[in-house]
Amino acid sequence: QVQLVESGGDLVQPGGSLRLSCAASGFTFGSFAMAWLRQAPGKGLEWVSQINGGGSSTGYANSVKGRFTISRDNAKNTLYLQMDSLKPEDTAVYYCTKGSVRGQGTQVTVSS
Repeated sequence: QVQLVESGGDLVQPGGSLRLSCAASGFTFGSFAMAWLRQAPGKGLEWVSQINGGGSSTGYANSVKGRFTISRDNAKNTLYLQMDSLKPEDTAVYYCTKGSVRGQGTQVTVSS
């Protein structure tokens, strides 16, 4: 059974940084691409970033390119999202996903 558990969300000031983590279990983590999605208040799900199984290939939404960095540690079955230069418009619930499966999410709030 696939299980994804996100953590690391918090309230942060504009310009600040956060690192999200996603602990994965129930499948061979290093064999699958993973992604981060987010959902801002009152809006639909937005794709943020993805990474292939080996970690050698990544992709980013234009809205986060140059500010966010996705990575993974296959030995620890963990996916990360380093978020720098955060903006109020980054406020959202962030989800770790494997295909159509996603975790419960972690709240990121960017506000002064």
